[in-house]
Amino acid sequence: MTQSTRSRSVPDPSAPRKRPKNRKAQIALVAAEAFSERGYHAVGVDDIAARLGISGPALYRHFPNKYALFVQAALGTVGSLREKAEGAVEANPDAGPEQRLDAIVNALLSTTIENRTTGGLYRWEGRYLQPDDRALMRADFAALNEMLTVPLREMRPELTAADAAAIAASTLSVIGSITAHRAPLANRRTEKLLHSAAWAVLRCDLAAATPARTTIDDPAAGGLSVTSKRELLLTEAMKIFDRRGYHESSIEEIGAAAGINASSVYRHFPSKADLLAAAFYRAADRLAVATQSALGSTTDPAEALERLTGAYIDLAFAQPDVIAVYFAEIGNLPASERTSLRNVQRLHIEEWVNLLTAVHPQRQQAEARFLVHAALGQTLDVGRQMRFDTGALTRGRMQTLMLTVLHS
Repeated sequence: MTQSTRSRSVPDPSAPRKRPKNRKAQIALVAAEAFSERGYHAVGVDDIAARLGISGPALYRHFPNKYALFVQAALGTVGSLREKAEGAVEANPDAGPEQRLDAIVNALLSTTIENRTTGGLYRWEGRYLQPDDRALMRADFAALNEMLTVPLREMRPELTAADAAAIAASTLSVIGSITAHRAPLANRRTEKLLHSAAWAVLRCDLAAATPARTTIDDPAAGGLSVTSKRELLLTEAMKIFDRRGYHESSIEEIGAAAGINASSVYRHFPSKADLLAAAFYRAADRLAVATQSALGSTTDPAEALERLTGAYIDLAFAQPDVIAVYFAEIGNLPASERTSLRNVQRLHIEEWVNLLTAVHPQRQQAEARFLVHAALGQTLDVGRQMRFDTGALTRGRMQTLMLTVLHS
């Protein structure tokens, strides 16, 4: 090798480094992945800079603070979904309603699969946005719902506005479900599986839904109140964690909601993390009891699956804060508790998977696992749209959507 060849192949360390033209977009993407993986409060600016191989001050040249970076990342994830969906419609303006719907579904699916590692950001961390920024995110979601609802009602004019809205929310939930778990499946198989599930939802007959049977008692339906301070603290903590997020909640606020001062809270729970862990174990116990009851009441897998969906909806609609915290806040548990409870969650999912594959023996477990995650996510995503109405007919409509996804 000649000297001149060596000089061309070895970079001069004194030469100025060129910044990538898309550095700001790169920073936002890495931040979205970090926030989605570990949560907004657990990630620092230096963490994001380290992932990019730059310094903190270099990052501040693009974003004045962590919150500005968070806003860019959060709104960018939802904004990209809206942009791709709008682009799919504009690409063929003369298409009929079914073709427009399919184009939107395909665009949302491919975008979500491509950005799977950042989707948890808009699903769970959006509550940390300030009101004006949260309103922008909600506006994007409202636009996505309308893009689905308009051609859906053109294709199915018999649908009521409420049913069309529920079906649109359910379709978006199916597509977004892969952002809530890390189960492996090839992208092509994932896209085909969720495309089929989304279209099963788009075609389902909610008007034929029958009132659901009650499988567990609604604790909000009346009766005597719990007087145990420990139980009151757990109940109020779940509500506050759901509303404000774990990091924005304080022991003082939780104690005040339960009617006791902060120092008395520590007699029952040594720390806020211990309170969160206790709440997780409580939620896991309730899910286990509901599952055992559904599986033990029949020997027919199809009937057991119907009973299990009903029990899950009863629990989720009666106490939506419990289910939301159970899935959203696991990253804030102490490491030892987190590992244990992730195993509990995994075992719960596998009960559903085993039951679903017993009903559909041709369905591979890996695909069944994706459908189970998609079905369970319905109770929160569509439940919010239904305002968690515990009426039998609303729960029946929710059950129809869950079973439609599972049997797709």
